[in-house]
Amino acid sequence: MSAVEYKTEQEIQKMGIDILYKGLGATDFIRFMQQFNQGHGNYVEDRLEWQQNYSVNDILAEIENSK
Repeated sequence: MSAVEYKTEQEIQKMGIDILYKGLGATDFIRFMQQFNQGHGNYVEDRLEWQQNYSVNDILAEIENSK
């Protein structure tokens, strides 16, 4: 029985990146990788902060003003 070669997570990640780069080319590889950008901050906390003083009446008034 042959031994299984164990690869670290970093080795597997590098292999995957290399294969994607070779298969897609530089431009499409960059576009592919940009789809996984996590961004920064906490959207839930940010949304709660700016909505804190935003009432239903404010929303209705904004809708009326946009017509």
